[in-house]
Amino acid sequence: MSLIQPKHFQKRILDWFDRHGRTHLPWQQDITPYRVWVSEIMLQQTQVNTVIPYYERFMLRFPTVEALASAPEDDVLQHWAGLGYYARARNLHKAAKQVVSEHGGEFPRSVEALAELPGIGRSTAGAIASISMDIPAPILDGNVKRVLTRLHAVEGWPGLPKVSDELWQIAERYTPAKRTGAYTQAMMDLGATLCTRSKPACAICPLTDVCQARAQGRQGEFPHSKPKKDMPEKATWMLMLQQGDSLLLYKRPQTGIWGGLWSLPEFPTPEALESRLTLDAGDAGWELEPWLPFRHTFSHYHLDIHPVRVRLGKKRRPRIMEGADQVWYNRAQIQDLGLAAPVKKLIDQLLQESP
Repeated sequence: MSLIQPKHFQKRILDWFDRHGRTHLPWQQDITPYRVWVSEIMLQQTQVNTVIPYYERFMLRFPTVEALASAPEDDVLQHWAGLGYYARARNLHKAAKQVVSEHGGEFPRSVEALAELPGIGRSTAGAIASISMDIPAPILDGNVKRVLTRLHAVEGWPGLPKVSDELWQIAERYTPAKRTGAYTQAMMDLGATLCTRSKPACAICPLTDVCQARAQGRQGEFPHSKPKKDMPEKATWMLMLQQGDSLLLYKRPQTGIWGGLWSLPEFPTPEALESRLTLDAGDAGWELEPWLPFRHTFSHYHLDIHPVRVRLGKKRRPRIMEGADQVWYNRAQIQDLGLAAPVKKLIDQLLQESP
């Protein structure tokens, strides 16, 4: 256990926050449950500096939960494109609709009710409740986990239920009944600015004299990492099929990677791509133009993308894969679609090179 009592811990954290805490971030201005919620979802597994421009653009387009709920999914995904983990955006959209339809546009005022909304877990619910409603509620995001595991030298990967339960108990014990919003922000700031993954600034940390990891000289060991496994490798061949200013795109299924986004038709092998093209486009004098492959890494595997460009003549457009989820889009329309970051980069390059 730590050598500090909860009330003394809270005082140190809040005193430090009053002197050094961040107050300039865009979601810290005009605080509402909606603004805090969007920021918390964006900040999951994404750095603050990356999130800021996305957050600002998102708020300009969807300033209220009603605006988000009534927007087309494609529009939401387009404003999310580049942040990754697209299930977050789809759940954000679903939750907005639920807040409007079931709660009259007002966010529930309890952690339990907030956690019932799509995409909101216990920690995110606690952040919304404490920061925007000043309801005493613990959080346990990545920054807070790092602070608490070092403070108590908690052994084991935090993803394990036993370790997670221990950390939640610690977080609950330290969460104050008053100034909960400031305390929550302070704990996140402490982990983000001082108790960082590498080279923590222990000399100026308000908890340095009671931190067990520092006393043991083991700051770098906490929190323990997830046991490593070899990342599997997969490959896909993406067909960039052009006819004039038009490009064939298809909408990905709602589940799986890049769910709900528009992408290029994909094939498991180059032979499968050429066979399908021959079947549907016929002998139109087209040629395969392979581009240099590149790797995109997800959290659980590597994807080697092999782009293949094919330009068709001005004859009748082939029937290749056309349907409800495969559509020919012209250059101007593509700019308004939700595209995964590597696909957008590829299409931008393609359109720049097109005559």
